[in-house]
Amino acid sequence: LLSQFDPDNTGYISTEKFRSLLQRHGSELDPHKLEVLLALADSNSEGRICYQDFVNLMSNKRSNSFRQAILQGNRRLCSKALLEETGLSLSQRLIRHVAYETLPREIDRKWYYDSYTCCPPPWFMITITIVAFFLYNGVVLDRFVLQVSHPLYLKNALLYHPQLRAQAWRYLTYIFMHAGIEHLGLNVILQLLVGVPLEMVHGAARISFVYVAGVVAGSLAVSVADMRAPVVGSSGGVYALVSAHLANIVMNWSGMKCQFKLLRMAVALICMSFEFGRAVWLRFHPSAYPPCPHPSFMAHLGGVMVGITLGVVILRNYEQRLQDQTLWWIFLSIYVIFVLFAIFWNIFAYSLLDLKLPPPP
Repeated sequence: LLSQFDPDNTGYISTEKFRSLLQRHGSELDPHKLEVLLALADSNSEGRICYQDFVNLMSNKRSNSFRQAILQGNRRLCSKALLEETGLSLSQRLIRHVAYETLPREIDRKWYYDSYTCCPPPWFMITITIVAFFLYNGVVLDRFVLQVSHPLYLKNALLYHPQLRAQAWRYLTYIFMHAGIEHLGLNVILQLLVGVPLEMVHGAARISFVYVAGVVAGSLAVSVADMRAPVVGSSGGVYALVSAHLANIVMNWSGMKCQFKLLRMAVALICMSFEFGRAVWLRFHPSAYPPCPHPSFMAHLGGVMVGITLGVVILRNYEQRLQDQTLWWIFLSIYVIFVLFAIFWNIFAYSLLDLKLPPPP
């Protein structure tokens, strides 16, 4: 339809012609998309609309140019907020709740509510929590959790141990072991309550990247800052997600319309502080296997650093392209530099410092 309004094939049509097109065919569009299209037309100071912006909208994709057009718009969206809509089914209310829990802007919430189809479902967080934790620990190890005093605690192929740091898979697989049922329980609760809604909004690719980046940063932080200690638990990935989510809430406080947001932040911070405090206490508690100390708490701090840098950028805007963000490249470069530094540190520093490492399990 747009081609007849652009006979010269310039890729643009005037806003007047665009409005007439909307008036003629607006009833065929979703009301939320029609609302955004009108805002796009009213916000354009050049008097013309890019055809690609229209395609991006109708195909549920957004470019930076489209987002800027909306952000600079001079027309306030006057229809009722998504929160005020009635007659929704249980699944629709759940999607609306997730939108208000994670997104600070009404236009983003409406966009997400209109386009979310639960296909694919939030498979990453559910799989890594249920299958990886419980299936492996319950079926393979014949127990859901190994206490730090259990004879098999150090004798498994998953946890990170400084003497076995050459086995590269341990920098990832340590997340499947935990130092007690309370350690496992808190991580699972935070991972599901925060990770699943975030994945529903931002997708498995973004959330898995933040999670895995936090996991790797956690084990590498231990290998650099607490060189004699092993590490277990998924706190690196969990803290990356939770800290990124909390940082976005703080940065967009006025726009966040979730109920009891202050209480929710307080509960999350209390859980994180309790689990971190327990990890610090356990690290300096007399070990059941001297001279090997109890697990390090540095993985928590590595996850937090990933969350407030890479995580904040990734979760800041819904469906915005990361390759166009300067901060993304800055933080990604810092992260890559840290990983490379940690790799060389693991190769050379242990021998140069002549550390007395605990014997291999």
